[in-house]
Amino acid sequence: MPKRGKKYQEVAKLVDPSQAYSPEEAVALVKKTSYAKFDATVEVHLRMGLDPRKADQQIRATVKLPNGTGREVRVLVFAEGEDQKAALDAGADYAGTDEYVEKIQGGWFDFDVSVATPSVMSKVGRLGKVLGPRGLMPSPKAGTVVPGSDVGRVVSELKAGRVEFRLDKTANIHTPIGRAGFTEEQ
Repeated sequence: MPKRGKKYQEVAKLVDPSQAYSPEEAVALVKKTSYAKFDATVEVHLRMGLDPRKADQQIRATVKLPNGTGREVRVLVFAEGEDQKAALDAGADYAGTDEYVEKIQGGWFDFDVSVATPSVMSKVGRLGKVLGPRGLMPSPKAGTVVPGSDVGRVVSELKAGRVEFRLDKTANIHTPIGRAGFTEEQ
């Protein structure tokens, strides 16, 4: 068994592993037991008891957190013309098509989420082998392939703290819900 540090051993005494805590008690306990020198991320992990191999038991959705995740999200929007302007006005960090396709093919990945309009998906589709394994490829299921009229709304939601969650291959869901430095209400 690994030897634990002094700080860990102190806060481990506050947690009873045999007890099931209510969400309010769990949040208070997270704030009390956070000993890191940085603002740690608070995550939720759910054991769903489903079979991820069956298509009718898949879970995949997005949720907009009221106070965000406490992290700055860099958004790249693949769009042209008016849609590109709307994306930049909504707060997108990068917007365009051909120049960003070339940069990504050259190894540039300085963004966290990518959004695309259906009209440019033929160009973005070439990046599937590069963006797909990193989880950065725009997808209609994830809500990141949107018509031009919705680009601004989606970019605003992503900047405000929209997170995607999905069932993994072990039938669990893992997603961040905030920071240890948030208040208990947040």
